[in-house]
Amino acid sequence: MLDKFKIGHSDNGEMATGITVILAEEGATGGVSVRGSAPATRETDLLDSDNSVDKINAVFLAGGSAFGLNAAAGIMQYLADKNIGYPTAVRNIPIVCGACLYDLDYKVAGYPTPEMGYEACYKAFASNFVCGDVGAGCGATVGKILGAQSAVKSGLGLSTYKFPDGVEMCAIVAVNAFGDIYDYKNGVRVKGATFDGSPIKMTETIANSTKGLEWTNSNTTIGCILTNAKLTKSQANKLADIAHDGYAMCIRPVHTLVDGDVIFSMASGDVEGDFMRLSCYAPILMAEAILNASK
Repeated sequence: MLDKFKIGHSDNGEMATGITVILAEEGATGGVSVRGSAPATRETDLLDSDNSVDKINAVFLAGGSAFGLNAAAGIMQYLADKNIGYPTAVRNIPIVCGACLYDLDYKVAGYPTPEMGYEACYKAFASNFVCGDVGAGCGATVGKILGAQSAVKSGLGLSTYKFPDGVEMCAIVAVNAFGDIYDYKNGVRVKGATFDGSPIKMTETIANSTKGLEWTNSNTTIGCILTNAKLTKSQANKLADIAHDGYAMCIRPVHTLVDGDVIFSMASGDVEGDFMRLSCYAPILMAEAILNASK
């Protein structure tokens, strides 16, 4: 499934951080949507529908906040070693986009390195749909109304679907949200903030607080939608934007001032597909991936 994409992970359990890389060695039409107010991103402007480059070679999701962006150097090197990238007169230039979440306050403060970025590429393979405490999910937590003291462990989640016409989709997400996680099907809270072992309902606590609470920019949910459908760059950006509805279906509150929520999209262009169908299902697929990250 989605055999034009390879997914690889590298993580450091002692520092509780890692990186997840999605490779499209033959190139993929890329898009992005940034909804959170505290993002840490790389090459998102390149994905604007009005800009010239329309094929990307990799998207990475990483821990380490802005420090983790440096891991892209290892991804660049891996692709350069294989002469993959945008052709220029001198050499091919790999097009690598990505985003990072904040996991510096979980266990030991550390961040993915270029070596980890290279390792994730080396380990990448098609249909690598593992979930849990891997890659970018290694240090992910949710429910951070009181910062690290109220947070509970989350991780990396994936969900896949194949339509009858042969179009395939995958949602991959590292859930490091400020908010709590709810099952969109029944409204039951799956995972969220606690204090002294008891659950805290964040939205109610925020609304009913009689004194100011101190917020920290130590959050962010980052993800990507993959498909084998043919999409224009504009459609790829729209698909990423619509997929944020999946965040809203499961995360409360979401897209806050202290989240850097980002979703990328990558389309390999192998089959014709109905964009309306893709855009309607993308939020559901992303919501399922969030729930899989929270098990």
